[in-house]
Amino acid sequence: MTTHQHNYYFYVGIITLAIVSFLWAEFLQQNVEGATQLAPEHSADYFSVGYQKWQMDDKGEREMQLNANKMTHYSDNKTIQLASPVMIVENAQHLAPWRIEAQSGEVITDSDTVLLNGQVLITRPAHNTVREVEIKTAEVSVTPRTHFAQTAQWSQLRSGKNITTGVGMKTTFSSPIHIELLSKVHSHYETK
Repeated sequence: MTTHQHNYYFYVGIITLAIVSFLWAEFLQQNVEGATQLAPEHSADYFSVGYQKWQMDDKGEREMQLNANKMTHYSDNKTIQLASPVMIVENAQHLAPWRIEAQSGEVITDSDTVLLNGQVLITRPAHNTVREVEIKTAEVSVTPRTHFAQTAQWSQLRSGKNITTGVGMKTTFSSPIHIELLSKVHSHYETK
């Protein structure tokens, strides 16, 4: 083999090595980018099936209970999504508790507000001399600490055979219990 042929094979080998090295570096770069891809922007960081939460008052007595078929926490927007939430709001006078059921719900982590989405049913059974109450509405904002709920949606309040409907509602679940329908109020009362 001549020196000229030897130099030729040497340079071809160097060029081949450079091309293979370049292609190998590209392959590795693509794999590293694929492996370090971030999670989608809105993805759950944890969840719980059969979720239950109790909130106590200053005396250590249960003030509120929140149950949901599933709770999903999202850290990107600091929310908790609830599937089929049910809230039980206790009354300080040991009357029957209020039960609030919704299709879904959302809790903003830094807030004391529970947003109940879809159809919402609020009930309290009769107790001693107090009649049962049933409220059908939608899209309710509940603040458990103050026992307050409100909505801008149509609402129907039923107690016994008395039915009152209206648009918009504000409710306080603790004594004194206060239910206010805000506009377009119509009532049908039981007569004896």
